[in-house]
Amino acid sequence: MMQQRTGFRALSAFWAALFLAVSVWIPVAQANMIDTHAVAGEAELEQTRDEVLDLLAEDEVREQLVAWGVDPDQAESRVNALTAAELEMLNERMADEPAGAGVGSVVSAALIVFLVLLITDILGFTNVFPFVQKTAQ
Repeated sequence: MMQQRTGFRALSAFWAALFLAVSVWIPVAQANMIDTHAVAGEAELEQTRDEVLDLLAEDEVREQLVAWGVDPDQAESRVNALTAAELEMLNERMADEPAGAGVGSVVSAALIVFLVLLITDILGFTNVFPFVQKTAQ
């Protein structure tokens, strides 16, 4: 019976020392409030970086970089190294450039014109599309 108590005490001392050691080594978790603007800013920064990297991945852009003597892989690594302020400045410059801008607005305008003509054709005010069936009135 005495040997059993000694064994339990030794085992208890071992487990107590183990728990103490583990609790000292494991860092304490801290829960802090995260600013919504900070999280949104980080997401926007990554989105901007991805847009620039997607642009650099296009064949035409890569060919032009090579024509200028710039290694495309080096350009990608430099984009990954840009700070938030530099990325913001690059994004503003890309938005101001006319190349590629307005493609979405041209498609939107064409879609609006098509829908207006289709509706007026259905109502019988115009006869633009032959596939629109006129109903007898």
